[in-house]
Amino acid sequence: MELRHLQHFVAVAEDQHFTRAAERLMVSQSGLSASIRALERELQTPLFVRTTRRVTLTEAGRALLAEAERILAQVRAAHEAVAAVQGVLRGTLALGAEQCIAGVHVAELLAAFRRRHPDVEIRLRQWGSAALAEEVAAGRLDLAFAYRTEADSDHLRSVPLTSEPMTVLCHPGHRLARAGAPPTPHDLADEVFVDFHPDWGPRRTTDAAFAAAGVRRTVALEVNDVHSLLDLVDENLGVAVVPRHFRHKREALTALPLKDTGESAYETVALVPAPRATSPAARALMALLDDGGA
Repeated sequence: MELRHLQHFVAVAEDQHFTRAAERLMVSQSGLSASIRALERELQTPLFVRTTRRVTLTEAGRALLAEAERILAQVRAAHEAVAAVQGVLRGTLALGAEQCIAGVHVAELLAAFRRRHPDVEIRLRQWGSAALAEEVAAGRLDLAFAYRTEADSDHLRSVPLTSEPMTVLCHPGHRLARAGAPPTPHDLADEVFVDFHPDWGPRRTTDAAFAAAGVRRTVALEVNDVHSLLDLVDENLGVAVVPRHFRHKREALTALPLKDTGESAYETVALVPAPRATSPAARALMALLDDGGA
């Protein structure tokens, strides 16, 4: 099994199209097709279901994809490790992050990283924490800043960044703002909620806090970015339960501590691969973070 076969396979799996994958790889479509057929012959099973419009992975193809991505990530890390020993940090830093993550100022950190390592190409992706954990574990991201994971594994480990309580944001004219008292989940049982998608760390923290309190809530207004959430609350269309640092993003809103949440807290971590698979660029970024992003 050759590395180029795996590279070709991953490209076709990502694009779900032979022509587009061939263009991206800058190889002929016939050569790409021959490479995939050679891989299928070696593994003695079809890897794709081919149609006139697109190709999709078979069950065997899905099983191979995760391992192929991991192998290619380790090969890339090996090349970059050799370059690092030679005194030059090159390659790519593929970073993931949730929006407005606590415990790290992503833009400042990346700016400091670029000043120190100008030959490294930086790529940034924003997703929810569950998707970020999958991307790091699969080798598609070098590391990510996200909500804490349940547990470390052979392919993923978490480095704590910070922990903070949750806060209720509401319109100044809302009954909670007029009362002025920190509410409990039971006090919010009948409220209309604005919240993020279930994959996001703040949503996961809030869901856990309400579940622990035995309070069922319905998210009527579900958004995918912080500004939309703040706008909806600002128009008094609902209340939001968010990490404490969000209160500084819209000073006109009323912020009240959420009481009686037990051990539920918004905990953020750096998600990194196992040490043997951590790229030199990821190690350099973590070292910079430990130094305070200087």
